[in-house]
Amino acid sequence: MASLKPSAQKVQDALAERGFTNQVIELPDSTRTSAEAAAAVGCAVEQIAKSLVFRGKQSGAAILVIASGGNRVDEKKLKALAGENISKPDADFVREATGFVIGGVPPLGHAQPLRTFIDRDLWRYDEIWGAAGHPNAVFRLTPDELAAMTGGAVADLAVTPPLF
Repeated sequence: MASLKPSAQKVQDALAERGFTNQVIELPDSTRTSAEAAAAVGCAVEQIAKSLVFRGKQSGAAILVIASGGNRVDEKKLKALAGENISKPDADFVREATGFVIGGVPPLGHAQPLRTFIDRDLWRYDEIWGAAGHPNAVFRLTPDELAAMTGGAVADLAVTPPLF
């Protein structure tokens, strides 16, 4: 097996350290967006566990949201869960808080512990895919494994479409 890029290896090591046997794979095509990742692994966009980083306006802390690839995060719901106003940080903040670049932020192995919320819609699927530290790296997992490896709180985070 070919060696992984250092950032993807960091995720593989974090998985192993926590007792998970999931395998990081690097693909020839980009997995930076949910649509690209779904096309690369051959699954539905909704099966992509996309990692989004927000910043607490009062605390300045990074907040990780792992959402179903087909969902938009309802920032009002996240604000209520976080207990503070939130903002979308710049790429430098994301890299500093997580140790990874946008488009490759994994659910674990971060530079510092992150308060984490997980979109409950991911439990609609037996198998999901998460980013693995690099824009071309992913790993397959289950929603229950995601909750176990992150300690994240499962919540309704999706924007609710209008009824009409």
